[in-house]
Amino acid sequence: MLILCALAVTVIAQKRLSIDEFLAEPIPEFARKLTGQALVDYVNKRQPYFKAKYSPNAEAFATSRLMDMKYTVTPKMEDVQNVDLDVELPESFDARQHWPECTSIRYIRDQSACGSCWAVSSAGAMSDRVCVQSNSTMKVHISDTDLLSCCGSTCGYGSLCTRCRGGFPFEAFLYMEREGVCTGGRYREKNVCLPYPLYPCGHHANQTYYGPCPEKRWDTPVCRKTCRRKYPKSYEEDKIFGYRPYYMPRDEKLIRQEIMKNGPVAAHTAGEEKGLHGVRVIGWGTENGTDYWLVANTWNTDWGEDGGYFRILRGKDHCHIEREMLGSKIKF
Repeated sequence: MLILCALAVTVIAQKRLSIDEFLAEPIPEFARKLTGQALVDYVNKRQPYFKAKYSPNAEAFATSRLMDMKYTVTPKMEDVQNVDLDVELPESFDARQHWPECTSIRYIRDQSACGSCWAVSSAGAMSDRVCVQSNSTMKVHISDTDLLSCCGSTCGYGSLCTRCRGGFPFEAFLYMEREGVCTGGRYREKNVCLPYPLYPCGHHANQTYYGPCPEKRWDTPVCRKTCRRKYPKSYEEDKIFGYRPYYMPRDEKLIRQEIMKNGPVAAHTAGEEKGLHGVRVIGWGTENGTDYWLVANTWNTDWGEDGGYFRILRGKDHCHIEREMLGSKIKF
């Protein structure tokens, strides 16, 4: 499932357009209003690059999992990493296969009915980087709950986020540098400090049913600086720290180098009308001449392809995905 922004589709001429020509085409007004199967049919008829498939469940809960557009940021120049390309890049790369011992890379989370993707995807990327940069000697799941609940107004909580409406991934990584982040994981995860407090609402294939999704978003969970009962460490002792985060240059080759050297990165994507979403980029490849990023989502394992993943155009800053890719080095 190679994903293009749903609104970035248009009528194409008889000859096959290049990707740049296709993306430059204006969007018909009626296409902006299409939803569900009608949108899928329109997408499949109007472009040759991928085949879309309708997912009723995804449409039903997607809105509650996107962030408000006010969380869009423009990276400051001093926060952009200044590096040169110094490695030979393969045509394809999958972090799951390159670091098979780093199980966090294959660990798909569920943000539930909360715009916490910025925290959940950042925690995923942090977990991956801990394993990759420690040469697989340290394997943990970083707590998205610690980021979501305890980072405070700096990350988007409080008056800006009374109902899980979003946050800033860069600030999440700054929180890791400043305060450290404890261990966590999915809802009711054992042997961690702060697991995710929101149950995976709704029905999911071959999983325990905990209850329906709320009519509105969940409230942002309260910050609790205490590990769960019987966990052997204190909240402070469990903290893992990172160095100051950095954005990748808007250069897909340098982004690929960063992933291959230091592990998966966190990224923001944006749509014209729906909102923002935070994801984790774990690799890249090419299919039928179309370059793509391989991305881990945070909508459980029964969404997308291969158990929670999707692909999106690479090298075209599609949905602004290449504008806000970021990461950091881990302190050991």
